[in-house]
Amino acid sequence: MEENKRQKQVGKLLMEELSGIFQREGMNIIDGGMVSISKVIVTPDLLEARVYLSFFQVKDPVALLQKIKDRGWEWRKLLGQKIKNQLRRVPELEYYSDDTLDHIFKMEEIFKKINEERLAHPSSQNNES
Repeated sequence: MEENKRQKQVGKLLMEELSGIFQREGMNIIDGGMVSISKVIVTPDLLEARVYLSFFQVKDPVALLQKIKDRGWEWRKLLGQKIKNQLRRVPELEYYSDDTLDHIFKMEEIFKKINEERLAHPSSQNNES
């Protein structure tokens, strides 16, 4: 189901505010890696928000995601202080790992191997046509 205009507005607001909170709390750079919020999807009743986190060069993304989930009440409290005049209720936050970058890197590797094979065996490509 597609998000309505209000869901998108609230999602954008939550994404901006949570990004600022993560920066101030030092959660955007951990162990030499980076954490960013790639998207926020809000349910139609605006009571729940799914926050998708992107990890770059993080040694253990699963452990870091769990650490973020464990401090979820703290993020929600800080978020509530920021958006108290814009929303009646602060949505419950659920955190997920966004593995889009992983898929992109895997696809790039596959395309790179295909190109290397084509360059290594140009005559077999002509015979197949």
